[in-house]
Amino acid sequence: MKIATVSLEDNVFVGVVEEMGILALNDVEEKRTGRRPYAEELITCIEQDNFLENIKNLIQWVEGQPNKADLYIPIEKVTFLAPIPRPSKNIFCVGKNYVEHAIEMGSKEDIPEHVMVFTKAPTTVVGHMAGILEHREVTTQLDYEGELAVIIGKRGKGITKEEAFDYIFGYTILNDITARDLQKKHKQFFIGKSLDTSAPTGPWIVTNDSIPNPNELNITTKVNGEIRQQSNTKHFIFPVEEVISVLSKGMTLEPGDIIATGTPAGVGKGFNPPRFLKAGDTIEISVEGIGTLLNKVVKDQ
Repeated sequence: MKIATVSLEDNVFVGVVEEMGILALNDVEEKRTGRRPYAEELITCIEQDNFLENIKNLIQWVEGQPNKADLYIPIEKVTFLAPIPRPSKNIFCVGKNYVEHAIEMGSKEDIPEHVMVFTKAPTTVVGHMAGILEHREVTTQLDYEGELAVIIGKRGKGITKEEAFDYIFGYTILNDITARDLQKKHKQFFIGKSLDTSAPTGPWIVTNDSIPNPNELNITTKVNGEIRQQSNTKHFIFPVEEVISVLSKGMTLEPGDIIATGTPAGVGKGFNPPRFLKAGDTIEISVEGIGTLLNKVVKDQ
């Protein structure tokens, strides 16, 4: 099941994405029961008891309606926002989680022995088809990083690897846009990873039950149609369940937390000479079982 946050004529709502279009949850539920029980923000919906079960019941009702096509909004009419437009805390990001990427960013000595984590500010998040600011006033080395992202579904601390998948709400795609020169200048990742618009996310969240194994998904990044990154999450150094377990040791994970799982080899900085982004460039990131996240670099406003 694909769940999205979309806007239509300045109205923002949570909906289910299907082949026939978008089901606006509250609008359809109101037709069915006269109630509007769903929160307006997906992060709050995730916290609601029986959220997914209620959606499945609603979809089942829709399937039985003789005029069911009228209940769907055409996909081309809506704008996809980030599924969680404003996370409640920083985005967790795993660094150097593919061997070849660790090597391209340094050498074999840079392959981590333990999960490497940094964060991105909540203000970095934008949605599918949104512009990525070039930020020419602060960087000349803007780079892309295509990643699978995990969305936490329930509160947990001290989660074991065996339990980890029970805490996942679903999966989405994230582009970990990075200003490499700022990263080098400040000797840490936060500033270079936290420029506005530097975390395009979406287009939707695919629920956990729809992805049998997140550690075996093809991932591809294209820039202007050229394949730059092509790998599979089976090459993770630290698989999804280990990342969740490590993060939750002494730290509480909460519904709506976003974990970006790391990027494969092929980033712009890894080329010789480097191939950084510029205004007009289009980045497409595709993850098997989820879809494609597309964004374009735009000049500063």
